[in-house]
Amino acid sequence: MAREVKWAEIAWKDLEEAADCIAKDSPYYAASFIKNARDAARALQNLADRGRIVPEFNNSSIRELFVRNYRMIYQVIKDIIYIIGFIHSVRDLWTLWEREGRPLNY
Repeated sequence: MAREVKWAEIAWKDLEEAADCIAKDSPYYAASFIKNARDAARALQNLADRGRIVPEFNNSSIRELFVRNYRMIYQVIKDIIYIIGFIHSVRDLWTLWEREGRPLNY
């Protein structure tokens, strides 16, 4: 059964900021990057459990997939998958989440 995938506004903003940085060097690679992220999110419709549990949160409903050097963080709630963050893998996720006051439940 296919689930619905929704992007939280903050996650979409994360993706756009990452693409903007990439576009400074190569608009082509920025467009490719966005396509990879959207394809990965779309694939979750049928394979939501394929991502690993985010170690910082230790919550089985919050998982992540890696898209290049970024962590696409998502939460599975019933038949909906919420993309809740798109964070570079070298960033301290827990500190970022707390500083920005991002919610863990959608």
